Amino acid sequence: MNVGPFGRVPRDGLGSAAVPDLLSSTDWELITFVVTGDFTLVTHNARDFRGEGQENPGGLHAQQEIHAGLICLNSFYPMDLDRQHRLFQLALAELDGMPDLINQALEIFEDEEGTVTAELYDIPGPL
Repeated sequence: MNVGPFGRVPRDGLGSAAVPDLLSSTDWELITFVVTGDFTLVTHNARDFRGEGQENPGGLHAQQEIHAGLICLNSFYPMDLDRQHRLFQLALAELDGMPDLINQALEIFEDEEGTVTAELYDIPGPL
């Protein structure tokens, strides 16, 4: 699974190689980049990429034959950088020991009381 700072890609653990500026990319440009590069996408713009969730998966990931997975960060509260970082650390802990996220989504939810839960489910490719 390729995980690195946003906008940078690890290169065999030796430095990094610059990648295109993804902040201004459309969702279609981003999904193309992610799938082509075999990256796991981490987002809090979950609906566009995973559809309605486990009960009704869809979105851009479901239109891909194969993808390296999706991590969705969700909270009752606004997603400031500190919250995103904390939820991402919890997602990484959930992934520990998993071989991959191929054609799957990991949803991290923070509710109003601050309780965080994780849900893993399949996002199969197109039928």
